[in-house]
Amino acid sequence: MPHETPLISTIVAGLVLAFVLGAIANRLRMPPLVGYLIAGVVVGPYTPGFVADAELATELSEIGVILLMFGVGLHFSLKDLLSVRAITIPGAVAQIGGATLLGLGLALLMGWSVGAGLIFGLALSVASTVVLLKALQDRRLIDSERGRIAVGWLIVEDLAMVLALVLIPAIASVSGASEAELHDPFVSFVERTLNTELGIVGILAVTVVKIAAFVGCMLVIGRRLIPLVLHATAHTGSRELFRLAVLAIALGVAAGAAYLFGVSLALGAFFAGMILSESELSHRAAQESLPLRDAFAVLFFVSVGMLFDPWTLVNNPLPVLATLFIILIGKSVFAFLIVVAFKRPVGTALTISASLAQIGEFSFILAALGVGLGILPPEGRDLILAGAIISIILNPAMFWGIDIIRPMLEGRFRLQPAGPVEPSFADATLTGLDVTPDGPVTRQPVPDHVPSPQDEDIEKTSAPTRLIGHTIVVGYGRVGSVVSAGLKGRGEPFLVIEDAEGRINAARAEGIEVIVGNAASRGVLALANVEGARTAIVAIPNAFEAGQAVEQARRLNPAIRIIARAHSDEELSHLDHLGADTVIMGEREIGLGMLGWLDGSHEDAVAGREPPTTPGPEPVAAAILPEAEAPPSAVIAPVPAEPEPIMAPPASTFEPEAPPSSLTHSAAEPATADDGAVDLTPPEVVAMPAPPPVEPRAVLPGVDVPGLSPDPLVPPAPPLPVDVPVESADSIGPAEPVEDDTAAPRIPPVRSEPRDP
Repeated sequence: MPHETPLISTIVAGLVLAFVLGAIANRLRMPPLVGYLIAGVVVGPYTPGFVADAELATELSEIGVILLMFGVGLHFSLKDLLSVRAITIPGAVAQIGGATLLGLGLALLMGWSVGAGLIFGLALSVASTVVLLKALQDRRLIDSERGRIAVGWLIVEDLAMVLALVLIPAIASVSGASEAELHDPFVSFVERTLNTELGIVGILAVTVVKIAAFVGCMLVIGRRLIPLVLHATAHTGSRELFRLAVLAIALGVAAGAAYLFGVSLALGAFFAGMILSESELSHRAAQESLPLRDAFAVLFFVSVGMLFDPWTLVNNPLPVLATLFIILIGKSVFAFLIVVAFKRPVGTALTISASLAQIGEFSFILAALGVGLGILPPEGRDLILAGAIISIILNPAMFWGIDIIRPMLEGRFRLQPAGPVEPSFADATLTGLDVTPDGPVTRQPVPDHVPSPQDEDIEKTSAPTRLIGHTIVVGYGRVGSVVSAGLKGRGEPFLVIEDAEGRINAARAEGIEVIVGNAASRGVLALANVEGARTAIVAIPNAFEAGQAVEQARRLNPAIRIIARAHSDEELSHLDHLGADTVIMGEREIGLGMLGWLDGSHEDAVAGREPPTTPGPEPVAAAILPEAEAPPSAVIAPVPAEPEPIMAPPASTFEPEAPPSSLTHSAAEPATADDGAVDLTPPEVVAMPAPPPVEPRAVLPGVDVPGLSPDPLVPPAPPLPVDVPVESADSIGPAEPVEDDTAAPRIPPVRSEPRDP
């Protein structure tokens, strides 16, 4: 006779149905979690057919919550938590208070008691850990300033709910409930020891002491013990043991925090991850826990769906709508006003508002406890569940909605345009050009809309840049730092736009100019002088924010050249549609690079072309910076139709376009150039017969073009190193000595010729 297996049947039914319905939801362009919730309704007790074990599903879902909070803690240091305490503590408390008052008012209108109204309001005030973190992770906001504030806000809410769970029995005793003796075991122990009954103030004090004891224990003991155990396991070389150690630490600390200190499982797991984040093994630990975390997080949504009675929507439509109004509108408005009151950016306020516009696991716990103690009527639990289900389904739409109203709110925050700024020619040195302004030089005009420092994500005050004809690098992560190092090595003027504090400090430590903020903001781009920039390199991995940055940059400067990165064909098409000139997909470039190494032509493979049989004369600069998109600092230098005859020493005319092979060393004196020609006087250089006359072309500053083929009319000669002196606005510097005579010659600034139609 086959034995019953409720655990296996619950897991199988939950995961299989979640997969099928989640795939259908994804096909319909809806979030997969909608399918997960519907799967829970299908296997729940309120629909016909198979009924899964709701208690087992709830316990299994707790594992997903634990692993999710553990993963967040791995990317969230104690320093990050303390850095946002000034807004998260008062903000979360004020938001909880406002939402609780709204819930209390609705409860009183429905004829419930004050105690029931308080529990109902508290249940509506706290957001779901899983939903909030999943929304931030999907949008890659966890490591941003907005993400840190949202997670810190969530931690304060969890701590407040821990206090609420302890105080609910005290509320029950005041209201005379029959099960008021159900106190926390530790509180009961203190009462027996002191031979007195603790009131609400005493219970609150004991709870605060327990939480403080847990935090102190983690900081003193856990900070030393947890990394030590994980490092010892890693040195064994066993991947299985390491994965098991990660799970044991996450689940063990969470369970210990709940049983010994009375804090939530999620909070205990978060502190375990945060302690481990200081170890260099934190990224590996996050990778090992990722598969299990996602699987059990799915079971959380299934368990929520199992608690929902669809008939509630039919029997109580108006109370359901009122509950949804509090969750979606009331909480969001409170959160937005609170964040703006703390003078945070509008983008941050909108993100926090959308993140908190739902309720979840703590709401279910509060509702179950309230019904069990006889304080909250069963109708209240049904309204809470209905509000949770619908708000979770609508939460992605809230994020979509803030993208629509964001420009309208941005228009309310304006800044007076800055006056004329004299640019620093030292910052925008032009190689091979004689830049002598006739009078005071002013910056490019600022755009019509310049947001205030509270607009967008300008977390710190940034002065407008004084660069012109520069490159803007968006993001200073793994890609942006490499690009910045290359630009710095080439001596090109550039700046970085970044909003992560650690990366800002790292860039400034390298002497790089940084504009603090989000590149999707018009105000931030105005500070970076996007209208006077030559190129924008969008190096951030988030395709959504990258698209916003590309769109804004293209709108403010239609002539700017934009290069972006992508991870998939969909992202590539998205960025190309928004105005990027070149989109580089990392995975494709890696594959082409590997193929290139196989046949020894790495550069040609990466460029997507066959190796040429003979080097062509087309300048590389024409591909990098087309003439139509020449920088504002470029000049049109006419070249004389007939070159000057070659003079014997001591004087000669140096023609920068002459191929390196046509130059020989000899004594020379400074020579004069014709009108419009660039006057360059390198020491001891005599030009051999000049090439045929060329038409006027745009001078591109600071471009070295390797591999220029010699003119076929000039007899070949051994290449000699040539170094062209740099002319800036202030002085003409002598040529730098050539360190290696065998090195490839350095070509003077190239004058790119328009391609034939």
